[in-house]
Amino acid sequence: MSRLPLPDPEKLTPEQRRAYDAIASGPRGGVRGPFAALLYVPELADRIQSLGEYLRFKSCFPTRLTELVVLLAARHQTCQYAWQAHEPQAQKAGLSQTIIDAVRERRRPTSMQPDETAVFDYTYELLSTGKVTDASYAAAEKMFDRRGTIELGALIGYYTMIGMTLIAHEVPLKSGMAPPLSN
Repeated sequence: MSRLPLPDPEKLTPEQRRAYDAIASGPRGGVRGPFAALLYVPELADRIQSLGEYLRFKSCFPTRLTELVVLLAARHQTCQYAWQAHEPQAQKAGLSQTIIDAVRERRRPTSMQPDETAVFDYTYELLSTGKVTDASYAAAEKMFDRRGTIELGALIGYYTMIGMTLIAHEVPLKSGMAPPLSN
């Protein structure tokens, strides 16, 4: 059960309505998950959704790699909502089920494409140790240039923040869904 009731779209303040409309009319196509909670602070919801729209839909990374980062962050935090929302997105984007299953099981995938390896290593290290080794940084920079390393760090941070929002406010899974991750 959520710690916050979902805001009633018919009873939003003008500021909440602006944020709601911006989210609903954007590439997400609706207001759910963390944004239902964030609407209680519409200025924050607007800024976070704008950053997320850029990182998720307009960064230099193909969707397959963005979704790998999302799943790694969700698994790191055991964020059930983020995992259940993004596993289908990862599959649709072409991330192999073998990689998805390995991340779910907290193990390194045995077979990845070079770009997946660079993203996996950078993300895994940053999430698990709070640092990125010189080797992983160099591999990511070689694969994605400087811009890519900056966007990758921001993407990891963004989905960490989203996971914390979902977990702290106990945003519920879709009705009838069992938690997809074990502890």
